[in-house]
Amino acid sequence: MKQRVGIARALAMEPKVLLLDEPFGALDALTRAHLQDELMGIMAKRGCTAVMVTHDVDEAVLLSDRIVMMTNGPGATIGDILPVDLPRPRLRLELAENSHYNHLRSEVLKFLYERHAHMAA
Repeated sequence: MKQRVGIARALAMEPKVLLLDEPFGALDALTRAHLQDELMGIMAKRGCTAVMVTHDVDEAVLLSDRIVMMTNGPGATIGDILPVDLPRPRLRLELAENSHYNHLRSEVLKFLYERHAHMAA
């Protein structure tokens, strides 16, 4: 409930840019999915921009127009930028079998497991 109130409070200000740091991190899967869907709807209606930090690959691909993947450590830099050109509105059940969605998800995982590891070394 605290997460919902915090997001609602931020949206009540009608910002042009919304900054979110792991907003759905402490939620169960169903509540998380519901709030992600709500956020997508609100963002579509209001037309504001959201910048969100997440460690959830599926969340990043579902919600993003662009994923900025960071290198690791205190000296973190931008490792790669992946455009997400999936059409909106996005329906998670349809995306589960979408080959382009799965390709984008795979690109993020490749960065995390292959390129990120080499950059850190």
